[in-house]
Amino acid sequence: MIRLSWFSLVVSLLAPTASLGRRGDQEPLTGKFNNAACPDYALYATFSHPPLSKGPLKLPFQRPDPRCRTFHSDAIEKVIRDVTSRMKDPDLARLFENAYPSTTDTTVKFHTDGKDDKIKQKLRSRREKDAWLDDGEWEGPQSFIITGDILAEWLRDSTNQLKPYQQLAKKDPAIFDLILGAINTQSEYVIQSPYCNAFQPPPISGLPISLNGQDDVVHPMYDPSIVFECKYELDSLAHFLALANEFHHHTGSTAFLTPRWYKAVETLLSVLGAQNQSTFDPETGAYRPNVYTFQRNTNTGTETLSLNGVGNPLNSGTGLIRSAFRPSDDATVLGFFVPANAQMAVELGRTAAVLRSTGDESDAALAQTLADWGQRIAEGVWEHGVVRHKRYGDVFAYEVDGYGSALLMDDANYPSLLALPLMGFVKADDPTYRNTRRMLLEKEGNPYFLTGKEFKGIGGPHIGLQNAWPMSLLVQAQTSDDDDEIMECLDLVLKSSQLGLVHESIHVDYSHAYTRSWFAWANGVFAETILDLARRKPHLIFKDSRPYEV
Repeated sequence: MIRLSWFSLVVSLLAPTASLGRRGDQEPLTGKFNNAACPDYALYATFSHPPLSKGPLKLPFQRPDPRCRTFHSDAIEKVIRDVTSRMKDPDLARLFENAYPSTTDTTVKFHTDGKDDKIKQKLRSRREKDAWLDDGEWEGPQSFIITGDILAEWLRDSTNQLKPYQQLAKKDPAIFDLILGAINTQSEYVIQSPYCNAFQPPPISGLPISLNGQDDVVHPMYDPSIVFECKYELDSLAHFLALANEFHHHTGSTAFLTPRWYKAVETLLSVLGAQNQSTFDPETGAYRPNVYTFQRNTNTGTETLSLNGVGNPLNSGTGLIRSAFRPSDDATVLGFFVPANAQMAVELGRTAAVLRSTGDESDAALAQTLADWGQRIAEGVWEHGVVRHKRYGDVFAYEVDGYGSALLMDDANYPSLLALPLMGFVKADDPTYRNTRRMLLEKEGNPYFLTGKEFKGIGGPHIGLQNAWPMSLLVQAQTSDDDDEIMECLDLVLKSSQLGLVHESIHVDYSHAYTRSWFAWANGVFAETILDLARRKPHLIFKDSRPYEV
């Protein structure tokens, strides 16, 4: 969306409500408070709120009033103070102050530690009404994390939104329960509809469901009271694994290893088995329908699948897993989407290591199954996902079909080819990755590397050919060791964040024109980038050169 001057008139009319934006170091007021008085953050985020930063950009303070925040953690507040007090640039400090707590301030729409008597009663009543409900369903901690301006949870987005806080889970019981709840909630979603990408609030939350406005024809069928959108994206399932893997990595806890989580993992394996199949039987050549199809009545080609919802044919024997859609929610052209296969291979291996650590025999058997899948997929990426480019040499393709066709590009959304080292698939100095990175960051090599008078970066078909995504610049900074390159990326993101928040995309010729003022995932990636530099290159952002560890 583009900010328009007439918004200033609206601000004056909303002044009593807008005044609820207060400094983060102020304590919440005591006494009764009606949450209905809190402004809609989708609107609130489109306006500037004082006090302004003391740098040349004069960035606004965009955190909601403490009484209107959706979650509180003392540990998060401490990180904000620790980091911003040492930063050279007051504008960069303000952006971190706004961005780091964006998820907890605005998107935790439901959370329970599982001990609430009212919620337990809801579950008992639901079981009495629906005798088919499984034991343990929706029990224990649960957390519903929206992506921002849409009342729905994306598996991918919510995992990445919580990632900046994973390091705090061992220190802060509130964060521990929040992330454990998110793992439990995602487990329920994967069990219910493993081919879907975005979900409605948990039935125990009391929150209303919303419709996406589409009339999609999808197989397998899904329950619209549970599912918001059902685009099958392999990375959604990889992110489900990643959420628990990161939690275990930082806490050592296996509290998420519940019967529901095991059932979700078994459900995930069934998807891998079905989507590993080729379009034609390798022995008879006969066409075999895929279990997942998707059709949408649309004039946008990336919003539906060709060939009656199946997508283009895929070959046998690749070891790769089909993904009908990309993490941008755009349809794949060639169904073997390489970044998601790389991510899945990594996360299957990490999950196998977690299970082996329990010492349980049944866990060891499941771990071996997951590890075998991960190895086959990784081998498939290296065998079929690497192609020879006449200018750049051996590079990773974005999508392949197993027949020899390859799509050479990258999209800003994670997982991407640019982010392969961040997901742990390769080292940043891997020769094939270095060739690929050079290709992706040149206009001659990547059709979606967009440049203009005021902004540049990788975009994608989701928004169009004139908008690049700040997220791509942040991934570029995290995968670089070059100080000048890193600072150029930070400067572009900072100057395009005039509302004190990181947007989804920026028009390359007019940096004041953007999409989505409230997009918590992008703010989380910015926060991660600052914390990465605080540890890896503190001299770039701090007044001193001492590294900072959360």
